[in-house]
Amino acid sequence: MLFFYSLTYTFGFLLMLPVFIFNRSKYLAGFNERLGKYPQFIHDGRKVIWLHCVSVGEANAARPLVDEIKETFPGHRIIVSTTTKTGQELAKNIFAGKADAIFYFPFDWKFTVRRALENFKPSAVFLMETEIWPRFIHEATRAGAKIAIVNGRLSERSFNRYSNFAALMKGVLANVSLALMQTDADARRIASLGMDGGRTNITGNIKFDLKLNESDDAVTKELDERFGFSDGKPLIIAASTHEPEERWVIDAFCSLNAENSPNKARLLIAPRHPERFDAVAKLIRDFRNDPACEWTRYSFVRRSAEPLPEDKDADIILLDSIGELRGAYPLARVVFVGGSLIPHGGQSVLEPAAAGKAIVTGPYTHNFTDVVKTFLEKKALIQFEKTPETAIPDDLFLAFSDLLEDDEESEELGRNAADVMAENRGATQRTVRSLQTILS
Repeated sequence: MLFFYSLTYTFGFLLMLPVFIFNRSKYLAGFNERLGKYPQFIHDGRKVIWLHCVSVGEANAARPLVDEIKETFPGHRIIVSTTTKTGQELAKNIFAGKADAIFYFPFDWKFTVRRALENFKPSAVFLMETEIWPRFIHEATRAGAKIAIVNGRLSERSFNRYSNFAALMKGVLANVSLALMQTDADARRIASLGMDGGRTNITGNIKFDLKLNESDDAVTKELDERFGFSDGKPLIIAASTHEPEERWVIDAFCSLNAENSPNKARLLIAPRHPERFDAVAKLIRDFRNDPACEWTRYSFVRRSAEPLPEDKDADIILLDSIGELRGAYPLARVVFVGGSLIPHGGQSVLEPAAAGKAIVTGPYTHNFTDVVKTFLEKKALIQFEKTPETAIPDDLFLAFSDLLEDDEESEELGRNAADVMAENRGATQRTVRSLQTILS
């Protein structure tokens, strides 16, 4: 079965090769490492824990887990891999001084995986949020490493996709020592794919344990000093946006700031994917000439530009940086969480919730169904219903306007969001306790 998987994987890789080459800055980053060509890892007798985080979301979620593992198992070394360039950049920032190596995850071929395993020789491998790579799991088990799925999440869509390869999945999951899943539904789905129920625990969602740390506080202070967010108009943050969400947000923002409007505000936009930074900057500049624009006099600055005195009065700020969004949240009055106005499935609402902010999201949140349901039940979130695209800017305008006008409502939403986070903490400790069977 693995042979046919490898053939399919190779065929898919070759089909995607033109895309990789065309977008080389994104997809070819760390290419040599992904082929298994890593700097020599010097072993010192301590056991090695390999933690794999696909991208930014998983790396951020792993912060409390890494801290807890280091405290509970000080005799182990931690190494961290990512798949994406943005995840790699963030991991090198947040795990500096904590991880003994940070590198790209190998392509899922026998020779690349074996090179990586031979170099790092992990005794345990933790895969964040159900990253199932059949060849890697097979080879890591063969090399003597224990495999655990940590903070496991398996959406209905992912379950249906994996179900098409039921025989392969059953064989792969037989090599997984532990599956630590976020919810009952996640546990049921992975059991249906062949995971032994005796090796499956429900430990909750580690992301509820997110807390702002000293580095986040430093970013908050730096952003506030440069842009003067605390000194005037309330700030709206459009977080982790996807195309064409930025246009809808800017349209709604211009309506807020139109002539005679009582709800003057500022806007910070943080696109989900860094390769879109330039395109979003162009959109912001050009929207002044769009017939839909009700306020053409807005000023605009990029975070990456050299600081200027007029930055404190900029109406729209493009956060074209990696790893600073968490530090921006405490400065906001309202946070719109992107990826939710299109059928992408939404981005996580937990980081703005940890900052106690009023959160607005679109109708497409199937990537975080259980989390969003919990927030809605606790009245800790505003979620739009599905509407025609032409009506989306009006929905955003009304939500922003209402929350800016009603301090009591926005503060209550923020308190409720923070309460939801507090009520669901503890997954990190439960996860590490479960991992003791592997690490001890």
